[in-house]
Amino acid sequence: MGALLAPFHYDFMQRAFIAAVFVGLLCSVMGTFVILRKLSFIGDGIAHASFAGIVIAYLRGLNYNVGAAIVAVITALGIGFVHRRGKISLDTTIGVLFTGAFALGIFLMSRQQNYAVDLQSFLFGDILAVGPNDLKMIAVLSAIVALAVVVLFRSLIYTTFDPVVAQASGIRSGVTEYVLLALLALTIIVALQSVGIILVAALLVTPAAAAYQLTSRFMPMMRLSAIFGVVSTVGGLYLSYYLGSSSGATIVLLATVLFFIAMGVKQTRALLARRSGAR
Repeated sequence: MGALLAPFHYDFMQRAFIAAVFVGLLCSVMGTFVILRKLSFIGDGIAHASFAGIVIAYLRGLNYNVGAAIVAVITALGIGFVHRRGKISLDTTIGVLFTGAFALGIFLMSRQQNYAVDLQSFLFGDILAVGPNDLKMIAVLSAIVALAVVVLFRSLIYTTFDPVVAQASGIRSGVTEYVLLALLALTIIVALQSVGIILVAALLVTPAAAAYQLTSRFMPMMRLSAIFGVVSTVGGLYLSYYLGSSSGATIVLLATVLFFIAMGVKQTRALLARRSGAR
């Protein structure tokens, strides 16, 4: 018991565990929509696009998270606009806009002779550096996303499974898609502090993908995804504390292990079912 409670002796670890629960729940719940809508690439795209916001915020003396959030939301809405109006495939649209935004960040950074900001925490995440203000921001953004999902739950479900029927039922599928993209952008900003730009897509996709191996029903999938997400973030944080490893990388590696375990369970079920049918 003493070993389990040892990390909680430090204030920064207490904040890290609280942030881990928020991030694990939020990413895994939103990841359910990502998997079912086949938007797995979007997490990586918006996360990289947010780099431009970080650079702009640095140049203007603003909060980095605010700058990242603004550019992430603008990029997400731009993806929806170009995809719908230009009739361009979603993966192509994401690829064009995220590389453009990321290049803008590099361009602006390259023009500064004395660029002193440390990018490593943004690239790889540092959940141990979450301060009281960061925790408040994570809690507020998580609450906004959760409230929006609850309010728009019916519209999100309909447009996820049958957008044609949703449109016929009076649901404005276009508006719902824009809202979902904006919510995904906010979710990614919440997770950036924990796992960074490079790994955030894995945290958004992997727990939900693991849950999808075990069930195809929406609500059970969302609940399983939430469980996998929290186990990944909290468990990964525990492991990183005792192994002395990168917290973000350990969190994602644990999520990956859970995915392969879930896939193994699925394959075992299928094998047992075939043997039962043969008898």
